[in-house]
Amino acid sequence: AFALEVSKRSLVLLKNENNILPLNKDNLKSIAVIGPNANSRIALAGNYFGTASNYVTVLEGIKGAVGKDVRVFYAEGCHLYKDRASNLGEPRDQFAEAIAVAERSDVVVLCLGLDSNIEGEEGDTSNEYASGDKLHLNLPGLQQELMEVIYKTGKPIILVLIAGSAMAVTWADEHIPAIIQAWYPGAEGGKAIASLIFGEYSPSGRLPVTFYRTTEELPDFRDYSMRNRTYRYMQQEALYPFGYGLSYTTFEYSGLVSDKTEVPAGDSISFRAKVKNTGSMESWETVQLYLKDVEASVEVPKWQLRGIRTVFLKPGEETEVEFTLTGRQMALIDNDGRCILEPGEFRVYVGGSQPDSRSEKLTGRKVLSTTFTVTGEAIELPY
Repeated sequence: AFALEVSKRSLVLLKNENNILPLNKDNLKSIAVIGPNANSRIALAGNYFGTASNYVTVLEGIKGAVGKDVRVFYAEGCHLYKDRASNLGEPRDQFAEAIAVAERSDVVVLCLGLDSNIEGEEGDTSNEYASGDKLHLNLPGLQQELMEVIYKTGKPIILVLIAGSAMAVTWADEHIPAIIQAWYPGAEGGKAIASLIFGEYSPSGRLPVTFYRTTEELPDFRDYSMRNRTYRYMQQEALYPFGYGLSYTTFEYSGLVSDKTEVPAGDSISFRAKVKNTGSMESWETVQLYLKDVEASVEVPKWQLRGIRTVFLKPGEETEVEFTLTGRQMALIDNDGRCILEPGEFRVYVGGSQPDSRSEKLTGRKVLSTTFTVTGEAIELPY
């Protein structure tokens, strides 16, 4: 039960065009579950794992969720990274089967991504996808091609990405109506994914990493500066930003206030904001606080995550969340490596995402913001 709850809370809904999710089982007669990770136990476990007493793949989870009234078709579609699923087969040896089951179904659940065979510590050095670091952020092997041929069938697709890291799924973002980032969801992962797809709970997970569009926009691997790396220093627009994730309900933020507007250097300051579930489903909400040093004397992040609170709200329910910022959280690291708290203006943002324009576009809402001033002389703080 705990594994299932952890998996549910970890899944991130990246896209839900026209609210295609959750699916209504009563309106379905058949579902196609396709992809190299659709029935893979390895993809559930990820790296550094024990042995669970039971494993539920995505295919098994969907079968268990729909019961006998909905027919579930399955096709592997392609190998995770090779050009054929069988060593004795021809390239794309399972494309025809995948297309056939898609054409016979009302909706497709397409399970792509990675697994621990090709992601993690250095693996089989003769395999270009398994020598430790990924060569790129794209789907390996024939997975992208498989997705595109299934898309041509015209059937609605729910893309489930099972991978331990960010992937550049720009084409999917432009063409696929629903995308779920499932990570390596654990032994009960298939059950959690099926529960999300059929609306047994509302997703609340947020991205702990940035999803870039391509590797080409990133700095040279040998460049050790932080410029244009991570959400804190990005100059371009992310595909899916750090801190981003959708829900089946809506939340409204209001009343952001602080206990003071001026803070003597080294003191703390507290902030409060109200959060209300304005939708029709009960759900967890991941409330985030970001801090921006407006008047720093050296280059500092655009803003930094400085607080997280999770609240569970029923429809129409409202609560108040509180954050406290310490002097250390306001400090910067100067060019000599010292931890310095400088006087000046700071801006605080509170909401369900970071305050970037891409998050605002994807979520359709702005975060709250306010300012405060640190007074006095600059002080050096311990790390």
